[in-house]
Amino acid sequence: MAPTNDHPGEQAAEHPVRLTGIRDTPLSVDEVYAAVGDAAAGGISLFVGTVRNHDQGADVDALGYSCHPSAEDEMRRIAEKVAAEYPVRALAVVHRVGDLGVGDLAIVAAVSCPHRAEAFEACRRLVDDIKHQVPIWKHQRFSDGTEEWVGAC
Repeated sequence: MAPTNDHPGEQAAEHPVRLTGIRDTPLSVDEVYAAVGDAAAGGISLFVGTVRNHDQGADVDALGYSCHPSAEDEMRRIAEKVAAEYPVRALAVVHRVGDLGVGDLAIVAAVSCPHRAEAFEACRRLVDDIKHQVPIWKHQRFSDGTEEWVGAC
């Protein structure tokens, strides 16, 4: 594609949503980071959500994520919306389902934009919208033997 006249050296991006998915296997930071590489991007924001060892004062031993069959389509819809509302060069996000232990990766998201502030804002919006809108549920198991289901993660 030809460079635009407004920004010399910047070419139109291929479709900016490069990777979305719900996976039952370990996630790769390298895969997500590689998916958002773009020569016209001046900033890449990468978010890695991990399973922490506590929640609301209780020790967490493990957790499981499950999702509705529509979760992957909803994640894609959110990714497309973020890409349309920010100057996204490339965007990638994957979320894990199944049983996870403390320290395991639950979500990996990355966004590249022409400038760092835009990349930060777009990545935060992407992760926040996924957390609040995608039908993924968290089943936490605590050290004291209790457990809890948490709505959309």
